[in-house]
Amino acid sequence: MAKLVVFGGTGYAGGKITAEARGRGHEVLAVSRNAEGEGTKAGSLYDEAFLADVAKGADVLVIAVHGQSGLLDAVPSIAQAAKDNGARIGVVGGAGSLKVAEGGPRLIDTPEFPDEYKGEAGAHAEVLEAFRKLPEDVDWFYVSPAAEFGAWAEGERTGEFRLGGDVLLTDENGGSKISGADYAIAFVDEIDKPERRRQRFCVAY
Repeated sequence: MAKLVVFGGTGYAGGKITAEARGRGHEVLAVSRNAEGEGTKAGSLYDEAFLADVAKGADVLVIAVHGQSGLLDAVPSIAQAAKDNGARIGVVGGAGSLKVAEGGPRLIDTPEFPDEYKGEAGAHAEVLEAFRKLPEDVDWFYVSPAAEFGAWAEGERTGEFRLGGDVLLTDENGGSKISGADYAIAFVDEIDKPERRRQRFCVAY
């Protein structure tokens, strides 16, 4: 059993990961800006004293917050909290920084990518690069979902999906989808059996 602290633990992805991890017997503290209750603590990832306090004794720090919320600036303090506790960092990433094909452009750089999502996708792409530049003694993983992922595309829990690297996974019809529950399975699988240290990977059907 591992001890997880999930920042953004009451949000869409963070909530799914929290539920999946608890279902496997892990100890999970869900951190939210204003939710307080059993297994949940109110506070901010961007409060360094709070971050240091809740990270004590943690095995994994899960970051499931918006890229445009100031996450890039918080990467150094997240890394320090992880190092101080010998913890691993797991990041809920975005799909925009995935390439559409080997050697091809990133999804965010294609004409079809919606303008309203470019700010968030671009911010998360910068967060990924910041993690890649961290010292080798900081262990992290970053999970990009399929292009269609979110409360608006809830989907079902199937337990069946594919894992990839830096290239967007699509089905035979060109679609790229993953349910929240199956994304969480892939995420917690990496916690249970670490195979992608200091790597980004993606999950889709």
